Amino acid sequence: MSSAAPAWAPAGRLRDRGILALLAALACLAGCTTGELTTSPSGAVVPRAGTATPSHERLGPVSWPADGTSAADISGVGVADGPGAARRVPIASVAKLMTAYVILQDHPLSGAGPGPDITVEPSEAAAYPAQARAGESLVAVAAGEVISERQALEALLLPSADNMAWILARWDAGSQAAFTAKMNATARRLGMTGTSYTDASGLDSSTTSTAADQVRLGMAAMQTPALAAITAMPAAVVPVAGLIRNTNTLLGQDGIAGLKTGSTQRAGGCLLVAARQQVDGHETLIVAAVFGQPGTAATILPNALQAGYGLVLALDRALGAGAQSGWRDDSDGPPQGPPRTP
Repeated sequence: MSSAAPAWAPAGRLRDRGILALLAALACLAGCTTGELTTSPSGAVVPRAGTATPSHERLGPVSWPADGTSAADISGVGVADGPGAARRVPIASVAKLMTAYVILQDHPLSGAGPGPDITVEPSEAAAYPAQARAGESLVAVAAGEVISERQALEALLLPSADNMAWILARWDAGSQAAFTAKMNATARRLGMTGTSYTDASGLDSSTTSTAADQVRLGMAAMQTPALAAITAMPAAVVPVAGLIRNTNTLLGQDGIAGLKTGSTQRAGGCLLVAARQQVDGHETLIVAAVFGQPGTAATILPNALQAGYGLVLALDRALGAGAQSGWRDDSDGPPQGPPRTP
């Protein structure tokens, strides 16, 4: 089953940094990995196990989730590799972020405009009952339904509708195969060398990527205004389905402003999350990924949300420690996404 609305949601904003420090210590005792961040020959920030004192001047030590794979991309710092960051794993509905990114590259939305209309085909509506019986994540559709591009993206990204991923893929490229080819070409252009998309929804376990690749995509997505805005929406209203809610219950907590959840039994609980933090008087954009979080069908997504929330707090603390040790980011302008490769 793709992303489902979690029962877990974090408590209110934690303001007392002393409490945060205590939570960090407890997390480490519970099995989180604390590593040293160093700079690799490629320029990426990578952890070195077995030490608690960072040599990378911009970050203090980071407590990574004990389970699954993880990574982060931080504006002004680069990609920080957590445990298993380069391991290829199923990413479930997190794949829909690339679906949305490709759609918006091909059909940009300006301001709050709705974009072009998309008509649901009879075969797509007829497939809905069988898809629902299979337990897939869906929004209700009807033959001949007209939905705007923006509404379709909201249905794709908020409740994580598999059927909307397939509708968008058909509308954009004419076939599922042609659209996944676009997804993979875009991944190569963004330098995501450990990624392979085989479907637009992420339901197929053969759609795999790495935490390090996905945070690069997340950073690029946050520089696409319509995409960043949609993933930050807690709810929306679309034709036929009506009110839809975002499966990312972290929105609004400690600067969290997107991006995408996912869960299947093969992939475990998955989360790609973005947060804007103030560090030494400057806004810093953090994009963090946690994949393969364990649990039952009912708990894997809540577990991923909890692990992602904890990682955002840990990275915020690490950035604060780096700033206190003398680092200052005096760059002009908003955080920039990763450079594109030809």
